Amino acid sequence: MSDVMKTVLLNPPSFENFDGGASSRWPATREIESYWYPVWLAYPAGLIPGSRLVDASPHKIDWKQTIEICKSYEFLVLYTSTVGFYSDIKLIRKIKEENPGLKIAFVGPHGHIKPEETLNASTDIDFVVRGEFDHSVAEFAHGRPLETIAGACYRKDGKIVMNTPRPQLHTAELDALPYATDTYKRDLQIERYNVPFLLHPFVSFYTTRGCPAMCTFCMWPQTISGHAWRTRSVDNVVQEVKNTLEYFPQMKEIFFDDDTFNIRRDRAIELSQKFKPLKFQWSCTARCHSKYEELKAMADGGARLFIVGFESGDAQILKNIKKGATIEMAREFMKNCKKVGIKVHGDFIIGLPGETKETINKTIDFAKELDCETIQVSLAHAMPGTELHDQMSKDGFLRVEALADTGGHQLPHIEYPHLSKADMMDGVNRFYDDYYFRPKVAWRIVREALWDSHERKRLYHEATSFLKLRAERLKWVRQGGDIDKTIVSVPGSASASAND
Repeated sequence: MSDVMKTVLLNPPSFENFDGGASSRWPATREIESYWYPVWLAYPAGLIPGSRLVDASPHKIDWKQTIEICKSYEFLVLYTSTVGFYSDIKLIRKIKEENPGLKIAFVGPHGHIKPEETLNASTDIDFVVRGEFDHSVAEFAHGRPLETIAGACYRKDGKIVMNTPRPQLHTAELDALPYATDTYKRDLQIERYNVPFLLHPFVSFYTTRGCPAMCTFCMWPQTISGHAWRTRSVDNVVQEVKNTLEYFPQMKEIFFDDDTFNIRRDRAIELSQKFKPLKFQWSCTARCHSKYEELKAMADGGARLFIVGFESGDAQILKNIKKGATIEMAREFMKNCKKVGIKVHGDFIIGLPGETKETINKTIDFAKELDCETIQVSLAHAMPGTELHDQMSKDGFLRVEALADTGGHQLPHIEYPHLSKADMMDGVNRFYDDYYFRPKVAWRIVREALWDSHERKRLYHEATSFLKLRAERLKWVRQGGDIDKTIVSVPGSASASAND
């Protein structure tokens, strides 16, 4: 124990209420305050004895408190994001002023795709890890020299050294990792995690890593996790479920936060059959290719809700982004989900290649036709490291390099000659209004909260938060997409942080 560096793993408070990188595929401050679990940090936290996982935003830990916490540690592992990067750089400067001997590693997709730029941005960063970082940071904490750690990037004699990439973990190695939920039990309060369409409180973790789908906009498969789909064994997953049910009796559901839980039919059915006797509710991410038999088995095994990225109602746009799904597949999938009683939260994106005012309207109509339980509408973000970013840069459509405002809320940073950023933001506003301000949908949402005081309070908080941001976005559109305040840019151009 004394030979292990005293280590803190940090999901930083880049902005107030920021849902950052350590389990967020789209790091941003949400329309409604919500947080995903920092799953990526939970595994190395379990590998390092005496470590602590600090998930700042959901636990309302601000800069001052973060700096105070870091005073007593020897090694800081910080999961940064492209949106929060410059804020995180300023934070570690303050931390190092109070603890000059602290060693600092940056992990996550941003450092993976831009290791040299990340290191050059601050001499306070001792090293960056590319790819999966579970064992790399654990090895450093146990005293292994940087020169021998696969995946590490660091400075030596005035030059940047990039070690050999670390091989991805497969079934045996994934099964050998500590359970993420053991770290949650030790360091996190599950009541702090809220996602509007999931039951509260919930617990989430992964049963796989990687995604074979080729969606051009999706960040993780193109950066740290890769396209190779790697599974934990069914028995290993079932054991973590049993532990979770024991650890957190107040929990209302488990969310399996894989990139795509249902990518292989036989595994989804086998897991569902083993879940059935445990009698618990669960939800997961899903693609719309599953047929009735698989969906029925999942429903029988306790499946309550799927998160499905439908993205667009235009067939050509789906081809442009290499979605690997069609409009008809989505229709059949939704029909079968309703038959077996599984709810669907549908994700849609405005501003993908091929978007026009007409396709925005088509997607709104398509969403109403599918009639998902709830929806989320995002602006297309071409995150560095993705094919979409390369495409938009090549075509000259990354004309506005702003990813977010000073609160971390999304701003459109793609603009087409025929579709302005104000047009796209207006499309998001209209999408939400046209979808949710329908009597049957409003009743469906309110009905769930009628007999549950906790859900009534939650719904009130979420509705007021959403309406406040809606008003700000409407004002933004009326101003033609111009904003008075500073913005958070793609690294490489000027940036400002709300934490200055």
